[in-house]
Amino acid sequence: MTNSPITEPSPRQESVLRYPVLGSRRPSNYFWATAVSIGGLGFFLAGLSSYLHRNLLPIGNPIDLVFIPQGIAIGFYGVAALLLATYLWLAIAWDVGGGFNEFNKETGFVRIFRWGFPGKNRQIEVSCPISDVQAVKIVIKEGLNPKRSLYLKIKGRGEVPLTRVGAPLPLAELETQGATIASFLGVPVEGL
Repeated sequence: MTNSPITEPSPRQESVLRYPVLGSRRPSNYFWATAVSIGGLGFFLAGLSSYLHRNLLPIGNPIDLVFIPQGIAIGFYGVAALLLATYLWLAIAWDVGGGFNEFNKETGFVRIFRWGFPGKNRQIEVSCPISDVQAVKIVIKEGLNPKRSLYLKIKGRGEVPLTRVGAPLPLAELETQGATIASFLGVPVEGL
């Protein structure tokens, strides 16, 4: 999913700019959740097989493992991996970090919305008048751990991030999005 603006019907198109933000429903999270689930289940079944002396896996022969210490250690790693997989699948289901950035000239407000973990702060929303927006800041840091982010500088609130966490946006998309938002709000772009 890209961060290109959602196109609105013609009358609203000039007054509302909205960018979706991809949360934890990224392909990489699906891959890791699946890999950890399969591996964790395999380790758990191998440990259980060594305890029951009955082969529960279609490949290998874990009944030859001595339950203490090998079987119990493998079983522990399996349980730990299954707990991690559960966390990953729940984060994907809840779409933690997903949301949108909305810039609305009709209401005169900027609305930044993200989903969090269930509980008191499940919905995270920052809203401010467009007049409080001072600039759009672009942060680009290359190297081993690159960072390409957009921030909204808001009077009295500091810098509020607009881009997703994780994989950095392509440079062209980041610059285009930053320039579009700055032009729409009538504020300068900083950091280029």
